[in-house]
Amino acid sequence: MGGGATQATGAAERLGMTPGMVIQELGWDNDTDDELRVAIEDAIDADMVDGDYGNVVDVVLLWWREDDGDLVDGLVDSLTDLVGGGAIWLLTPKIGRPNSVDAADIAEAAPVAGLAQTTTAAVSKDWQATRLVTPKTPA
Repeated sequence: MGGGATQATGAAERLGMTPGMVIQELGWDNDTDDELRVAIEDAIDADMVDGDYGNVVDVVLLWWREDDGDLVDGLVDSLTDLVGGGAIWLLTPKIGRPNSVDAADIAEAAPVAGLAQTTTAAVSKDWQATRLVTPKTPA
């Protein structure tokens, strides 16, 4: 296994991907990291599902670039099939890469979409992931 595959496998683990999870992938394009995608599918022992899945999912993997439009709209749309307590992993190009998304834009968009930002991690050479969840409501 090459260094890139090892990094991708570690990234899938850091994202909390485990066998049996249903992961919905949105925003796929020819610039997405295929090694990371394969590592995630290996970690969940299944293929990821797309936006036409029509059932609840445990995690949404949302690939997003600066020129993809309004981030708030993208985040709200990604909540459609997400099970309560599930997470959105927002994957954006790292700063300095083409179409990178400013961290301030994510911090501003998340609460407008009803989400809280919890973690950011480098997941590949060109992509970083930000974990977004629905905030817990007081009991």
